[in-house]
Amino acid sequence: MTPVVTFFNNKGGVGKTSLVYHLAWMYALQGTRVLVADLDPQANLTAMMFDDDEIERLWEPERGRTVFDPIRQMIDRDGGLGTPHVEAVGRNLSALIGTPRLAAFESDLAENWLKCLDGKPGGFKVVKAFWELMQGAADKVDAHVVLADVGPSLGAINRSALVASDHVVMPLGADLFSLAGIENLGRWLQESREDWAKRVRESKDPQLVLPAGRMVAAGYVLSQHAVQGGRPTRAYDRWMRRIPATYAGSVLGTTAGTDDPSEDANCLGIVKHYRSLMPLAQEARKPIFLLRAGDGALGSHAAAAQQAYRDFAELADRIAAATWRTAPPVAATTPG
Repeated sequence: MTPVVTFFNNKGGVGKTSLVYHLAWMYALQGTRVLVADLDPQANLTAMMFDDDEIERLWEPERGRTVFDPIRQMIDRDGGLGTPHVEAVGRNLSALIGTPRLAAFESDLAENWLKCLDGKPGGFKVVKAFWELMQGAADKVDAHVVLADVGPSLGAINRSALVASDHVVMPLGADLFSLAGIENLGRWLQESREDWAKRVRESKDPQLVLPAGRMVAAGYVLSQHAVQGGRPTRAYDRWMRRIPATYAGSVLGTTAGTDDPSEDANCLGIVKHYRSLMPLAQEARKPIFLLRAGDGALGSHAAAAQQAYRDFAELADRIAAATWRTAPPVAATTPG
């Protein structure tokens, strides 16, 4: 099976989709074959990867190119899950395309989550659909890893996405709402693991292949680092220092050995805001570390883009080591 790493936080606006996008590109540049799965009905990751004309083409209902189309075939025709379409994004990088139509799957997932308690295969067939789609798509492109982007809700779509996940990475901001999001997510992850294990025990078909539902909390990535004079601002510092204890207690059921995320073993990295680069990257529709002079990255912007490459390379290595990577990258390249 291809390992699935899902990026999830109950609090929106913490840079989750941007993080998935940049990590996917970094892994691809390093020679790792990556499949990204856009399981957020808002389809923000798809919007980062493709322009409006391309998205309009991908969303044509009769083409069957989104993540929802094989699911619709299963539901509407009461048959098997359709074959997933994999869209090439770049060298070593492919995607399962997101769509707002995926929201229509929420009620079916909720209904079949309950049916799994009866042990009948029909309920499991629906609940494990994301897992089958991601594994099938990964097989198509021989992916080393799947990176999944999901919305901030604690609903049925995200629960099934997590059941399909081996690891969960939590992007965070340093604010009160992110702390509340950690607490929610810690409880929800624990409940989802226990509820899925209970359903697997009830399965009446020993031949039915089901996801393990590991959902291992791999750590958190702190974003939007506000600094003045090289030091965190007072407001940022206040909430930042509460993150290690909140994460350890709410997600892992342990205690933290420090109040400084930069020294916390559960902190996978601290991502700068890159305020001036992000508009250029959005306009060029490419990662900030691939911006060049032709994209407007001149002078200090060019230096910042080069620094961003080093920052994301380090972050990608730490996340890979904590989740899916068991061997060094297939080949390493640097941007020209």
